[in-house]
Amino acid sequence: MISQTTKNSSKSLEEPTMRIGLGKTTRRAYGFDEIALVPGDRTLDLELCDITYQLGKYDFEVPIIASAMDSVVNPRTAIELGKLGGMGVLNLQGIQTRYENLDEIYEKIAASDNKSFVEVMQELYKAPIQEKLIAKRIEEIKAAGVITAVSVTPNVAEKYGPVAVKAGCDILFVQSTVTGTEHRSVEGTPSLNLVDFCKKIGIPVVVGNCVTYKTALELLETGIAGLLVGIGPGAACTSRSVLGVGVPMATAIADCAHARTTYLEQHGGHAPAIIADGGMAVGGDICKAIACGADAVMIGSPFAKAAEAPGRGFHWGMATPSPVLPRGTRIKVGTTVSLKQIMHGPAAADDGTQNLTGALKTSMATLGASNLAEMQQVEVVIAPSILSEGKVYQNAQQLGMGRK
Repeated sequence: MISQTTKNSSKSLEEPTMRIGLGKTTRRAYGFDEIALVPGDRTLDLELCDITYQLGKYDFEVPIIASAMDSVVNPRTAIELGKLGGMGVLNLQGIQTRYENLDEIYEKIAASDNKSFVEVMQELYKAPIQEKLIAKRIEEIKAAGVITAVSVTPNVAEKYGPVAVKAGCDILFVQSTVTGTEHRSVEGTPSLNLVDFCKKIGIPVVVGNCVTYKTALELLETGIAGLLVGIGPGAACTSRSVLGVGVPMATAIADCAHARTTYLEQHGGHAPAIIADGGMAVGGDICKAIACGADAVMIGSPFAKAAEAPGRGFHWGMATPSPVLPRGTRIKVGTTVSLKQIMHGPAAADDGTQNLTGALKTSMATLGASNLAEMQQVEVVIAPSILSEGKVYQNAQQLGMGRK
């Protein structure tokens, strides 16, 4: 039996909670498929919709970032995405920094079957990271005149962060499956001190991943420029099935965005950016993420389909090569159109996977939001029936029937 109660989740917050049986208190959380955005009393011309945002000291024309995944970002795609107004984040612990010549490596990944794939990946990722390749890849992106961003895990941030900065990196992502403010080690090894690290590294730092209000607020206090929100929602990630860890994205974003509001109330000025990371396959998902409070989004699988993507029609998770507990799968996404068409159109498909900025601007125009701050204030309703209605309509189309 589930009974309704009320509990304080923090000194200033009260939220409805429920019980699973007699011994476990919980609460309801929502994914993108369970919410819908409500039109207000005005609409706008598309040209009046401003989708720019700020990350650290940098201004971006487009609030869309490509995930630091080897199937999505290499120097070529990072450069192209930068020229399109967005940003691609290069994984400094991936194959880009382990091998000089990559064609053969990507071919091995594409040619492996489903049974041998994890084994192949684990073998390929055994090659050591080369600092000279870190510098080479960053310098290649930087030479194109775009903002250069790279990603490392917390355990090597102190080692490779300075190498990246010396090579010309502009923004550093320090990213793991779950990031908190405290880590206890059996050996007593000190964890990364974010306050000190942000002060001494000299460039904006984005940290993730996080899904709760309390942790988000504590991380925002460390001096970071941005916070990644989301644990295991992506198509190529299996953390939720392997570890059972995660919070549906609509709720996770709303909770962390409220932490940003609290931060602004306490400090004023400009708050770090909230970046929704993963679980967004179509334009409508991006619109909902921003309506829930995100300043920008990070996506992988939509860009993995681009003609320029290095994955050759495949997409895989960052934790897939783990020698201990692989958490990630390889999915065949195919190759559709160019990065430009995926980002800005014109769309060649009607499924929401292309012209993502056009979808965002059209949604904002329909909702009467002239900028992202106003988009974050639009009404959101819980509407799981929206998904089932869509499926009914799709099934009707397949049967040759129209909607009456």
